[in-house]
Amino acid sequence: MLKKNKLLYLHGFSGSPQSHKAQQLLAVMRQQGCDDLLVIPQIPVVPADAASMLKQLAESILTDYNLSVAGSSLGGYYATWLAEQYDCTAVLINPAIEPYKTLEAHLGENKFYYSEQTWEFKPVHIDQLRQMDVTEISHPENFLVLLQTGDEVLDYHHAARKFSQAECVIEPGGNHAFNGFENHIKRLLNFSHIICPAP
Repeated sequence: MLKKNKLLYLHGFSGSPQSHKAQQLLAVMRQQGCDDLLVIPQIPVVPADAASMLKQLAESILTDYNLSVAGSSLGGYYATWLAEQYDCTAVLINPAIEPYKTLEAHLGENKFYYSEQTWEFKPVHIDQLRQMDVTEISHPENFLVLLQTGDEVLDYHHAARKFSQAECVIEPGGNHAFNGFENHIKRLLNFSHIICPAP
């Protein structure tokens, strides 16, 4: 019997499983009767801890399923790393390309978007992010990259260049949160080989 695919969705910097896109994706998959094929973890803020947890999660999924990943912003950076480690599909939404550079401005105390708690982003965390860098994409066919030119946090050109051999959707305007993400969920699920019983 063929294994089903399970989708691992990775939120961005200081985010959580309560992020808007994660919840939109969950709502659609629940409506279509396949939310059991979605995993949305709370990613540790320390990148080395995130790497360890994501590998354990991926390997746990792979015991019974094929793995697909999707991620937004820093989650897109982690999704790229996982996809290269496990040769699986990845959908990236306004992904971070060099977070070890772009996140330097966030060194020090940060607040989570979905709670009042704070945490400290340290120089050692920048080094840990750099160690996860995928310098060359070995299987560009594994990637679907969704970009908006109006991203006010990350320059979309960086992702467009890095993934020039992959399938890229570049929409004019929008923002870092990716306006209209719900219009791309069907495409995301198809690319990720997620089979839902309801159309």
